Amino acid sequence: MCLLQLLLLLPVLWGAPLARVLSYPLELPEAVTVQESLCVLVPCRFSYPWSLGTSYMFWFQKGADTAHDPPVATNKPEQKLHERTRGRFFLLGDFRTKNCSLSIRDVSMGDSGTYFFHVETSFSEHSYLDKMFSLKVTALIHKPHIPIPETLESGCPRNLTCSVPWVCEQGTPPIFSWTSAALTSLGPKTLLSSVLTLTPWPQDHSTTVTCQVMFPTTGVIVERTIQLNVTYAPQNVAISIFQGNRPALETLQNASSLPILEGQALQLLCVADSNPPAQLTWFRGSPALNATAISSTAILELPGVGTAEEGEFTCRAQNPLGSQYLSLSLSVVYPPQLLGPSCSWEDQGLHCSCSSRAQPAPSLRWRLGEGLLEGTLSNASYMVTSSSAGPWANSSLSLSEGLSSGLSLSCEALNVHGAQSARVLLLPGQSQPRAGWVLGAVGGAGFMVLLSLSLCLVFRVKTRRETQPVQSMDDRSQVVGSGSREHQFGTDTPADSPAPAGAGPISQDECQLHYAFLRFHKLKPQGREGMDTEYSEIRTHK
Repeated sequence: MCLLQLLLLLPVLWGAPLARVLSYPLELPEAVTVQESLCVLVPCRFSYPWSLGTSYMFWFQKGADTAHDPPVATNKPEQKLHERTRGRFFLLGDFRTKNCSLSIRDVSMGDSGTYFFHVETSFSEHSYLDKMFSLKVTALIHKPHIPIPETLESGCPRNLTCSVPWVCEQGTPPIFSWTSAALTSLGPKTLLSSVLTLTPWPQDHSTTVTCQVMFPTTGVIVERTIQLNVTYAPQNVAISIFQGNRPALETLQNASSLPILEGQALQLLCVADSNPPAQLTWFRGSPALNATAISSTAILELPGVGTAEEGEFTCRAQNPLGSQYLSLSLSVVYPPQLLGPSCSWEDQGLHCSCSSRAQPAPSLRWRLGEGLLEGTLSNASYMVTSSSAGPWANSSLSLSEGLSSGLSLSCEALNVHGAQSARVLLLPGQSQPRAGWVLGAVGGAGFMVLLSLSLCLVFRVKTRRETQPVQSMDDRSQVVGSGSREHQFGTDTPADSPAPAGAGPISQDECQLHYAFLRFHKLKPQGREGMDTEYSEIRTHK
């Protein structure tokens, strides 16, 4: 019994120096790694035989003097701690259970280093210098977590939650902030999460939302950015108009009317803004229920626009969320097409009429010599009457005075897409003064008479003592766009006289194109009693 008491008193008699030279077991990891701004728990268990009186535990950074330097953590009340670690390093253990575990919160880069454990009792103290641990602090690589919804429907509010589950709740709460172009409002918040209420619209599709987390103790900032996938019905439907490989002539976003020159080729491209992408379909007119589409692609080809293509074309953009329509009305335009003029002798003079069809409707005018007559007007010498209906324009001219040899008369039709004219010359009669004036056509090349014939022709000229009324034979040629058309009116020779004797049918081999000069022999005056016929041969030159 006395020997046991003596052994217990030895540490008191010898003091601390003896305790320091003794070695006691310590269970502690040699190295611990942690990311900046996070928390770490360093597990520790120790063995120390002396527990008489009051006992305390301490953690010091390597190199510290336990007698003078402040510890980084301790369970001793009122003990001054290291300024850098105050409020972040905590000794969680208990001397009686021999637990020396160390908790470090809001770890900073300056915490990197080596640390050792130290104990003190009323009669002894001991530093575990043979068993220390090394703390390594690395940069924070964790990022906030945001569950990304597959789709967000336009106009429907949704909650986005930003959380940092890898942060310990014992540390200083992080600060959350959001950045978004969409309409947002903040929802409920916890220590480690923040909720954003988002109401997306079509313009928010493909935009981003960023959640930023800042750790106030270390100043470290981490963030995560997500891209919004907003679904919405088709909108902003537009039709672009192309001709060939040239750039778009025009892009229409509202129902419009497009004038197009007859015969031109068109490509109509329909586009729409939607998510998911819209199915684009073309219809003729307005699409009714179960209407048949004329094209199921974005491009509608119109290789040659004519009056059959005139009217409305509608593009429909449709996806599961809705549909939108845009119509284009094609108005086919073309230059004047002249009909006439046709002229006839009447009791009070010469009467001519002229008609033209065009889109837009043409204007008609008469050119008499150097004078220009248009509209509806009259005087003692002439009277012009004009009218129009739809694409047609009509005009008539009556001449009672001022007819002279070589006077030219023409009808002109014009609109913004072209012009066309036809001319008539007044020529003097050659044999019968009472026959008045003869109407003839003059070609642009200056020939007196130039005819294109598909048959070998034999003309007969019948001379009568009595003057016959003037009759017209039309030999017309069309000019598309801008040009002229000439008319030839026959002499006072009737068209229904019998063929010359001996004239047989014309063979197929003789049906060739000829140019003929007409030569009329001098007519012999005859009495009314014997209306003999005299024939004159027309010589043709190939």
